[in-house]
Amino acid sequence: MRVLVTGAAGQLGGAIVRCLAPSSTVIGMTRHDLDITVEADVMRAARDVSPQVIVNCSACTAVDQAEDDPVEALEANAFGVLALARAARESGAVLIHFGTDFVFNGEAAAPYRETDAPRPRSNYGVSKLLGEWFAADAPSHYVLRVESLFGGERAKSSVDRILDGIRRGETVRVFVDRTVTPSYVDDVAAATMRLIDVRPACGLYHCVNSGVTTWLGIAEEAARLMRREASLERVSVDAVKLRARRPKYCALSNEKLRLAGIEMPTWQEALARHIRKSSGITNP
Repeated sequence: MRVLVTGAAGQLGGAIVRCLAPSSTVIGMTRHDLDITVEADVMRAARDVSPQVIVNCSACTAVDQAEDDPVEALEANAFGVLALARAARESGAVLIHFGTDFVFNGEAAAPYRETDAPRPRSNYGVSKLLGEWFAADAPSHYVLRVESLFGGERAKSSVDRILDGIRRGETVRVFVDRTVTPSYVDDVAAATMRLIDVRPACGLYHCVNSGVTTWLGIAEEAARLMRREASLERVSVDAVKLRARRPKYCALSNEKLRLAGIEMPTWQEALARHIRKSSGITNP
């Protein structure tokens, strides 16, 4: 199977390439190789590669910057996806695109399901929601919402920064009231590969590790796994001045994915694997 992966140099893109490479012919393209905001280049790349599957890991993730420059976010997260959907339609490929929890307003009291109405509160969230809708222009498509990604060779997420701070013995600021369902990139990549194999009904799926926690819960579990005394500065979302509004409660339910035959490990088990892999602890 020929698979085109865009954004292949990113945290998630790199994990996708590594996961699919043993069983597929993977053509990974970085932003330097392919700018998805240029539709002519996207169409040309699809014709050259003739992929059976297109996995889009390219995105503008500068959440706060999008408040000042919404056009850049829209070009990458929305119109670039539309170009990929049109390329997938022309080549007969399946399009897999990744969404985000930022499409919700964060006022829920239970994990969001795919049927819950999105109400983004930021330009970034709006751009990502439009991208979800544009992905549906491909006849065969999957939109996988992820959140709080961590891990991979290019680990650079908020979770990874928490881990690095604990390792260095620094005081780590953590939200006590931002509720999340973390997503380990290795598990997201494995679920993506399984999705390609199983081919459930096309559409929207939440692809996150199982279980619900807070940033504080992640930090405390990480400290326990690493056997470190962590210095944690507990803060609330409202106390931190950020350009873009963050949804406080943004946990996602992965029940639909499970019913499709794809089980996601718990976030605690995923965190333990990541810590073993990244720090060499053999028995956390």
